[in-house]
Amino acid sequence: LETGIFKMMKLGLINSAWVQADKDIAYGLQQTKDIGFDCVDIFIDPLDASVEERRFIKAECNRLELPIPSICCVAVGLIDFNPSVQRFHVDRVKQYLDLVYEYEADNLLLVLGEYIWQQEVIPPEEQWALAVQHCRTLGDYAKHLGIQIALELEPFKLSLLNNVDNMVRFIDDCNHECVKANIDISHLVLAGDSAAEMLRLKDKAIHVHISDCDGIVHGDLPPGRGVVDFPPYLAALRELDIQGTVSIELEYSPEPDQIVQWVTEAYQATAQLMADAGLRTAHT
Repeated sequence: LETGIFKMMKLGLINSAWVQADKDIAYGLQQTKDIGFDCVDIFIDPLDASVEERRFIKAECNRLELPIPSICCVAVGLIDFNPSVQRFHVDRVKQYLDLVYEYEADNLLLVLGEYIWQQEVIPPEEQWALAVQHCRTLGDYAKHLGIQIALELEPFKLSLLNNVDNMVRFIDDCNHECVKANIDISHLVLAGDSAAEMLRLKDKAIHVHISDCDGIVHGDLPPGRGVVDFPPYLAALRELDIQGTVSIELEYSPEPDQIVQWVTEAYQATAQLMADAGLRTAHT
Protein backbone atom coordinates (compact mmCIF):
# COMPACT_ATOMS: atom_id res chain seq x y z
CA LEU A 1 0.00 0.00 0.00
CA GLU A 2 1.12 3.53 -0.63
CA THR A 3 0.21 6.95 0.69
CA GLY A 4 1.36 9.47 -1.89
CA ILE A 5 4.92 8.53 -2.69
CA PHE A 6 5.51 6.99 0.73
CA LYS A 7 5.53 3.20 0.84
CA MET A 8 4.38 1.38 3.95
CA MET A 9 7.01 -0.43 5.98
CA LYS A 10 6.89 -4.09 7.02
CA LEU A 11 6.80 -5.22 10.63
CA GLY A 12 9.17 -8.05 11.49
CA LEU A 13 10.60 -9.92 14.47
CA ILE A 14 14.13 -11.11 15.18
CA ASN A 15 13.72 -14.83 15.83
CA SER A 16 16.15 -14.75 18.78
CA ALA A 17 13.11 -13.94 20.95
CA TRP A 18 12.03 -17.58 20.62
CA VAL A 19 15.54 -19.05 20.85
CA GLN A 20 16.16 -17.26 24.16
CA ALA A 21 12.99 -18.86 25.52
CA ASP A 22 14.25 -22.31 24.50
CA LYS A 23 11.74 -22.76 21.69
CA ASP A 24 12.77 -24.56 18.53
CA ILE A 25 13.01 -22.96 15.09
CA ALA A 26 9.80 -24.48 13.71
CA TYR A 27 7.77 -23.34 16.71
CA GLY A 28 9.17 -19.82 16.60
CA LEU A 29 8.56 -19.34 12.89
CA GLN A 30 5.00 -20.69 13.10
CA GLN A 31 4.18 -18.42 16.04
CA THR A 32 5.73 -15.45 14.23
CA LYS A 33 3.37 -16.04 11.32
CA ASP A 34 0.33 -16.73 13.50
CA ILE A 35 0.79 -13.56 15.56
CA GLY A 36 0.71 -11.51 12.37
CA PHE A 37 4.26 -10.43 11.53
CA ASP A 38 5.02 -9.61 7.90
CA CYS A 39 8.52 -11.09 7.98
CA VAL A 40 11.26 -12.45 10.23
CA ASP A 41 14.92 -11.58 10.78
CA ILE A 42 17.10 -14.62 11.44
CA PHE A 43 19.82 -14.81 14.07
CA ILE A 44 22.00 -17.72 12.99
CA ASP A 45 25.71 -18.45 12.68
CA PRO A 46 26.48 -20.23 9.41
CA LEU A 47 29.60 -21.69 11.00
CA ASP A 48 27.54 -23.38 13.73
CA ALA A 49 24.37 -24.30 11.87
CA SER A 50 24.22 -27.56 9.97
CA VAL A 51 23.28 -27.56 6.31
CA GLU A 52 20.04 -29.31 7.30
CA GLU A 53 19.14 -26.51 9.74
CA ARG A 54 19.96 -23.84 7.18
CA ARG A 55 17.81 -25.51 4.53
CA PHE A 56 14.98 -26.08 7.01
CA ILE A 57 14.78 -22.40 8.01
CA LYS A 58 14.50 -21.23 4.43
CA ALA A 59 11.99 -23.94 3.52
CA GLU A 60 9.80 -23.10 6.53
CA CYS A 61 9.90 -19.39 5.79
CA ASN A 62 8.89 -20.11 2.20
CA ARG A 63 6.06 -22.40 3.34
CA LEU A 64 4.78 -19.80 5.80
CA GLU A 65 5.21 -16.98 3.27
CA LEU A 66 7.42 -15.25 5.82
CA PRO A 67 10.17 -13.33 3.98
CA ILE A 68 13.60 -12.84 5.60
CA PRO A 69 14.72 -9.19 5.31
CA SER A 70 17.86 -9.46 7.42
CA ILE A 71 20.33 -11.84 9.05
CA CYS A 72 22.06 -10.75 12.26
CA CYS A 73 25.82 -11.03 12.77
CA VAL A 74 28.05 -10.00 15.67
CA ALA A 75 31.68 -9.75 14.51
CA VAL A 76 33.64 -7.98 17.23
CA GLY A 77 36.84 -9.60 15.96
CA LEU A 78 36.91 -7.38 12.88
CA ILE A 79 38.72 -4.79 14.98
CA ASP A 80 40.88 -7.15 17.03
CA PHE A 81 44.54 -6.09 17.06
CA ASN A 82 45.66 -9.52 15.83
CA PRO A 83 45.72 -9.72 12.00
CA SER A 84 44.91 -13.43 12.05
CA VAL A 85 41.75 -12.77 14.06
CA GLN A 86 40.75 -10.00 11.66
CA ARG A 87 41.23 -12.29 8.65
CA PHE A 88 39.09 -14.98 10.27
CA HIS A 89 36.27 -12.55 10.94
CA VAL A 90 36.36 -11.05 7.45
CA ASP A 91 36.00 -14.57 6.08
CA ARG A 92 33.29 -15.37 8.65
CA VAL A 93 31.26 -12.30 7.71
CA LYS A 94 31.58 -13.23 4.05
CA GLN A 95 29.96 -16.57 4.91
CA TYR A 96 27.14 -14.63 6.56
CA LEU A 97 26.78 -12.57 3.40
CA ASP A 98 26.59 -15.79 1.40
CA LEU A 99 23.73 -16.85 3.66
CA VAL A 100 21.96 -13.51 3.17
CA TYR A 101 22.13 -14.20 -0.57
CA GLU A 102 21.02 -17.82 -0.11
CA TYR A 103 18.02 -16.73 1.98
CA GLU A 104 17.14 -14.01 -0.56
CA ALA A 105 17.38 -11.42 2.22
CA ASP A 106 18.10 -7.72 1.79
CA ASN A 107 20.88 -7.09 4.27
CA LEU A 108 23.29 -8.35 6.87
CA LEU A 109 22.78 -6.63 10.22
CA LEU A 110 26.39 -6.25 11.39
CA VAL A 111 27.53 -5.43 14.92
CA LEU A 112 31.09 -4.13 15.18
CA GLY A 113 33.16 -4.36 18.33
CA GLU A 114 34.46 -2.06 21.04
CA TYR A 115 37.66 -0.17 21.63
CA ILE A 116 40.09 -2.39 23.48
CA TRP A 117 41.86 -1.46 26.73
CA GLN A 118 39.81 1.69 27.36
CA GLN A 119 41.20 3.34 24.22
CA GLU A 120 44.67 3.11 25.73
CA VAL A 121 47.79 1.30 24.39
CA ILE A 122 46.31 1.07 20.88
CA PRO A 123 45.20 4.44 19.48
CA PRO A 124 41.42 4.36 18.94
CA GLU A 125 41.85 5.83 15.46
CA GLU A 126 43.72 2.65 14.47
CA GLN A 127 40.75 0.46 15.41
CA TRP A 128 38.43 2.87 13.61
CA ALA A 129 40.57 2.67 10.47
CA LEU A 130 40.58 -1.15 10.66
CA ALA A 131 36.79 -1.20 10.86
CA VAL A 132 36.49 1.12 7.86
CA GLN A 133 38.96 -0.95 5.85
CA HIS A 134 37.21 -4.24 6.58
CA CYS A 135 33.72 -2.83 6.03
CA ARG A 136 34.79 -1.56 2.62
CA THR A 137 36.11 -5.03 1.77
CA LEU A 138 32.86 -6.61 2.97
CA GLY A 139 30.88 -3.93 1.14
CA ASP A 140 32.58 -4.96 -2.11
CA TYR A 141 31.63 -8.58 -1.43
CA ALA A 142 28.04 -7.56 -0.63
CA LYS A 143 27.83 -5.52 -3.83
CA HIS A 144 28.93 -8.56 -5.85
CA LEU A 145 26.00 -10.47 -4.31
CA GLY A 146 23.51 -7.63 -4.78
CA ILE A 147 22.87 -7.14 -1.06
CA GLN A 148 23.73 -4.59 1.63
CA ILE A 149 25.24 -4.31 5.11
CA ALA A 150 23.38 -2.49 7.89
CA LEU A 151 25.61 -1.45 10.80
CA GLU A 152 24.02 -1.43 14.23
CA LEU A 153 24.48 1.42 16.69
CA GLU A 154 25.38 -0.04 20.08
CA PRO A 155 24.89 2.49 22.92
CA PHE A 156 27.80 1.33 25.07
CA LYS A 157 30.60 3.62 26.18
CA LEU A 158 33.39 1.92 24.23
CA SER A 159 31.46 0.76 21.16
CA LEU A 160 32.81 2.18 17.90
CA LEU A 161 29.34 3.11 16.69
CA ASN A 162 27.71 4.31 19.89
CA ASN A 163 25.76 7.38 18.74
CA VAL A 164 24.43 9.04 15.61
CA ASP A 165 27.47 11.29 15.27
CA ASN A 166 29.85 8.32 15.10
CA MET A 167 27.53 6.38 12.81
CA VAL A 168 27.33 9.27 10.35
CA ARG A 169 31.10 9.72 10.46
CA PHE A 170 31.69 6.00 9.91
CA ILE A 171 29.28 5.72 6.97
CA ASP A 172 30.92 8.78 5.42
CA ASP A 173 34.42 7.36 5.97
CA CYS A 174 33.42 4.04 4.42
CA ASN A 175 31.85 5.87 1.48
CA HIS A 176 30.46 2.60 0.13
CA GLU A 177 27.04 2.20 -1.46
CA CYS A 178 26.51 -1.16 0.27
CA VAL A 179 27.57 -0.13 3.79
CA LYS A 180 24.70 1.66 5.53
CA ALA A 181 23.19 2.07 8.99
CA ASN A 182 20.59 0.27 11.05
CA ILE A 183 18.42 2.46 13.26
CA ASP A 184 17.63 1.00 16.69
CA ILE A 185 15.21 3.29 18.49
CA SER A 186 15.87 2.19 22.07
CA HIS A 187 19.61 2.36 21.39
CA LEU A 188 19.21 5.96 20.24
CA VAL A 189 17.43 6.77 23.49
CA LEU A 190 20.18 5.11 25.54
CA ALA A 191 22.79 7.04 23.54
CA GLY A 192 21.02 10.30 24.32
CA ASP A 193 20.18 10.97 20.67
CA SER A 194 16.91 12.71 19.91
CA ALA A 195 14.53 12.03 17.06
CA ALA A 196 15.91 15.14 15.39
CA GLU A 197 19.41 13.62 15.45
CA MET A 198 18.01 10.56 13.71
CA LEU A 199 17.27 12.71 10.66
CA ARG A 200 21.02 12.94 10.04
CA LEU A 201 20.78 9.35 8.81
CA LYS A 202 18.78 10.40 5.74
CA ASP A 203 19.91 8.20 2.81
CA LYS A 204 22.31 6.38 5.16
CA ALA A 205 19.93 3.92 6.92
CA ILE A 206 18.23 0.86 5.44
CA HIS A 207 16.84 -1.19 8.35
CA VAL A 208 15.20 -0.51 11.71
CA HIS A 209 15.04 -2.21 15.12
CA ILE A 210 12.45 -1.25 17.69
CA SER A 211 12.10 -2.02 21.40
CA ASP A 212 11.67 -0.23 24.70
CA CYS A 213 14.06 0.28 27.62
CA ASP A 214 14.26 1.95 31.02
CA GLY A 215 16.35 4.79 29.64
CA ILE A 216 19.44 3.64 31.53
CA VAL A 217 20.22 0.00 30.70
CA HIS A 218 19.98 -1.94 27.45
CA GLY A 219 16.73 -3.84 27.77
CA ASP A 220 14.90 -4.62 24.50
CA LEU A 221 11.45 -4.66 26.07
CA PRO A 222 8.07 -4.67 24.32
CA PRO A 223 7.07 -1.08 23.50
CA GLY A 224 5.12 0.38 26.41
CA ARG A 225 7.10 -1.36 29.13
CA GLY A 226 9.79 1.30 29.30
CA VAL A 227 10.28 5.04 28.94
CA VAL A 228 10.81 5.49 25.20
CA ASP A 229 8.63 8.22 23.67
CA PHE A 230 8.10 6.51 20.33
CA PRO A 231 5.97 8.98 18.31
CA PRO A 232 8.75 11.53 17.62
CA TYR A 233 11.15 8.77 16.49
CA LEU A 234 8.54 7.15 14.28
CA ALA A 235 7.66 10.54 12.79
CA ALA A 236 11.35 11.00 12.00
CA LEU A 237 11.43 7.49 10.55
CA ARG A 238 8.58 8.36 8.22
CA GLU A 239 10.51 11.46 7.14
CA LEU A 240 13.56 9.31 6.38
CA ASP A 241 11.33 7.29 4.00
CA ILE A 242 13.23 4.01 4.40
CA GLN A 243 11.89 1.35 2.04
CA GLY A 244 12.38 -1.53 4.43
CA THR A 245 11.42 -3.23 7.66
CA VAL A 246 10.92 -2.35 11.31
CA SER A 247 11.99 -5.45 13.26
CA ILE A 248 11.13 -5.96 16.91
CA GLU A 249 14.13 -6.99 19.00
CA LEU A 250 13.36 -8.62 22.34
CA GLU A 251 15.78 -9.75 25.02
CA TYR A 252 15.08 -12.57 27.46
CA SER A 253 11.48 -12.74 28.58
CA PRO A 254 11.16 -12.64 32.40
CA GLU A 255 8.70 -15.53 32.04
CA PRO A 256 9.93 -17.84 29.26
CA ASP A 257 6.80 -19.98 29.51
CA GLN A 258 4.82 -16.85 28.59
CA ILE A 259 6.92 -16.04 25.52
CA VAL A 260 3.94 -16.11 23.13
CA GLN A 261 2.18 -13.44 25.21
CA TRP A 262 5.43 -11.44 25.44
CA VAL A 263 5.93 -11.40 21.67
CA THR A 264 2.22 -10.82 21.00
CA GLU A 265 2.25 -7.81 23.32
CA ALA A 266 5.28 -6.40 21.47
CA TYR A 267 3.61 -7.00 18.10
CA GLN A 268 0.33 -5.36 19.04
CA ALA A 269 1.99 -2.31 20.62
CA THR A 270 4.38 -1.82 17.70
CA ALA A 271 1.71 -2.37 15.04
CA GLN A 272 -0.42 0.31 16.67
CA LEU A 273 2.51 2.74 16.95
CA MET A 274 3.38 2.21 13.29
CA ALA A 275 -0.24 2.62 12.20
CA ASP A 276 -0.56 5.83 14.21
CA ALA A 277 2.61 7.15 12.55
CA GLY A 278 1.38 6.24 9.07
CA LEU A 279 4.16 3.69 8.64
CA ARG A 280 1.97 0.62 8.29
CA THR A 281 -1.69 -0.10 7.68
CA ALA A 282 -3.53 -1.10 10.84
CA HIS A 283 -4.31 -4.82 11.02
CA THR A 284 -7.17 -6.27 13.00
